Amino acid sequence: MNFVFISPHFPHTYWNFCDRLKKNGVNVLGIGDASYDSLEDCLKNSLTEYYKVDSLENYAEVFRAVAFFSFKYGKIDWLESNNEYWLEQDARLRSDFNITTGIKYDRIQDFKHKSNMKKFYAEAGVPTARCHFATDLEDAKEFIKEVGYPIIIKPDVGVGASDTHKITNDDELSAFFSQPRDVQYLMEEFIDGELYSYDAITSSTFEPLFESMTSWPPSIADIVNDELELVYYVAGDVYEGLKKAGRATVRAFHADRRFVHLEFFRLKADKKGIGKKGDFVGLEVNMRPAGGYTPDMMNFAHSLDVYQIWADMVTTDKRIFPKSEKEYYCVYVSRRDKNHYAHTHEEILNLYGS
Repeated sequence: MNFVFISPHFPHTYWNFCDRLKKNGVNVLGIGDASYDSLEDCLKNSLTEYYKVDSLENYAEVFRAVAFFSFKYGKIDWLESNNEYWLEQDARLRSDFNITTGIKYDRIQDFKHKSNMKKFYAEAGVPTARCHFATDLEDAKEFIKEVGYPIIIKPDVGVGASDTHKITNDDELSAFFSQPRDVQYLMEEFIDGELYSYDAITSSTFEPLFESMTSWPPSIADIVNDELELVYYVAGDVYEGLKKAGRATVRAFHADRRFVHLEFFRLKADKKGIGKKGDFVGLEVNMRPAGGYTPDMMNFAHSLDVYQIWADMVTTDKRIFPKSEKEYYCVYVSRRDKNHYAHTHEEILNLYGS
């Protein structure tokens, strides 16, 4: 099996995906913009060959790299970056090289545009916030007559809470529209809920080979807009309601043979037209693993190896890694450079580290 891994050096932990693929007998072919000498040994040892491009943004250059590997090693069976930034390019390469394992270019916009996601959530039976394209001030006011304040305005295409605005009154709305905007924005009614994610590795028949739940007590939007510390945790179990919503969403989006990160709100109170307290409301889908060190946190929380489960999915379409009875909470706590804390990083490690 020939697997082309795009940008295997970033994020830093992604060498683990390549390592587990190699251990499963896969020919792992890396394409990146970092020099070979700068790659860590753990990544070098996981790759059959590495092709350096001047820029991963240059499609023609990346295309030539894939063509080189195809000529040298034969048909490419898989191509993946597991990285939000490269998903569209991944899909285009799959279409151009007729790689059938993964999202093709004609479907990628369904996963990139938040507005397009709504119809698939509806097919899944998962409620979502009412939305409207933010065209101008008067049009926005008409939408607000329907849903009321507060509202959320965010780019239709974007990752996380970047450039997300919570608008609570007419003055803030006018201020938003007074600034020039060069991208399409989406307005949504505000959902008062707790932020959770359903994270899964899926088979070719959309069955979850692995499931996990992550909670953000302060939401990502609040962390970004209010400059809070990033604090979140991976739980040892998954709420049944989240499992049901997550599995239905996977099927509706035809998210097969992937590591997915699906975000939901859990309603804090009944909301007319949406659901009852405790119901899950669809926020957005991400057709890649959760960011940062979250996959490693899943390993700690569930006493397993998500990188191996993913590699086994690629090579066998099955779950081989045994399920552990040891389940924990794995918590991530960050610091902001501008803040002064009562205890130093070293003091905390000395007290709680092992």
